[in-house]
Amino acid sequence: MTNTNQIIVPHLWYDKEANEAAEFYASIFPDSRITNKTTLHDTPSGDADLVSFELWGQKFMAINAGPYFTFNPSVSFMVNFDPSREKDASEKLEEVWNKLSEGGTVLMPLDKYPFSEKYGWIQDKYGLSWQLILTDPEGEVRPAIVPSLMFVGDTCGKAEEAINFYLSVFKNSKQGLIARYPQEMEPDKEGTIMFSDYMLENQWFAVMDSARDHKFSFNEAISFMIYCDTQAEIDDYWDKLSAVPESEQCGWLKDKFGVSWQVVPKEMDEMMTSSTPQQIDRVNKATLKMKKLDLAELQKVYKG
Repeated sequence: MTNTNQIIVPHLWYDKEANEAAEFYASIFPDSRITNKTTLHDTPSGDADLVSFELWGQKFMAINAGPYFTFNPSVSFMVNFDPSREKDASEKLEEVWNKLSEGGTVLMPLDKYPFSEKYGWIQDKYGLSWQLILTDPEGEVRPAIVPSLMFVGDTCGKAEEAINFYLSVFKNSKQGLIARYPQEMEPDKEGTIMFSDYMLENQWFAVMDSARDHKFSFNEAISFMIYCDTQAEIDDYWDKLSAVPESEQCGWLKDKFGVSWQVVPKEMDEMMTSSTPQQIDRVNKATLKMKKLDLAELQKVYKG
C-alpha cells in the first residue's frame, strides 16, 4: 500500500551506488519498486543520477552525488514485521536480515531482547543501517518502515526536545509511544528517551537518546525532503527549521539538532521526472543558484 500523500520523503546520498542500492532494496522488501530515474547534468558533483523508489509502500529518493557524505547509524530505518499483518513475519524478518547481512556489519545481533522476541540492527554493504523488529501485534499499528533518529554526543538527551520541536513545526502531527531509560542504565541517564515515536504529516519517525561513546553524528548523507504546495509553506518550514546559515543551499537546510531537510515544491517532482532534458537542465541550474527555493522563479525557468 503506497502512501500517496507522503509529504516527507527520506533522501539518501551515495557516492555512486544509488541505482544499484535502490535495485537491491527493492528486491528484498515486499511491495517495492523503482518509480523513476533521472540524470542531472553539470551539478557540483558532475552528472548525478536521481532515483525514486518505494520500499514496502514507503517512498524514498536516492542520488549519486560524490563521496562527500557517508551513512552512519545516527539515522537508521526501523522495519516492523508484524505477525498480525504478515503471515510468517518471523521467517520474513530472517530472510531480509540474511540479505542485508551480505557484506554488512552487525551492530546488534539478531536475537531475543526484553522489548522484542526477535530484533537486530545491521549496517548493510552500502553503509545504511536497518533495525529489524518483530513487533508486538497487541501494540498500535505502525507503518512497515520508519526512519529512526539516534541522538548522540552533543545532542544526547535532546530527543524529547526534538520531538516537541518537530510536533510544533509540522501540521497534522502527533506523539506516539514514549519509553524512558530507568535507573541503573549507565551511561544513559534516567528519564532520557530509550524509545519514542511520533508522526509528522502522515510520516512516522522513531527516536532515541544514546549516551554511549559513538563516533558519529547526523550528517547530510540522509536528509528528509518536505514537499510543499506553495511558497508560503516553503517559507514557513524554512524559517522554523533552518538553524545553520552556512548549510543553506539548493533547498537544503540543517536544523538546530543537525538533522538535514530539503524544503522543495511538490511541483519540482514533476519538473524533474516528466520533462524534457532541457527543462530538467534549466530547473537544475536555477536550483543550484538558490538557497531557499523560489517557486515562481523555478516555474518561470521551467516554462522557458
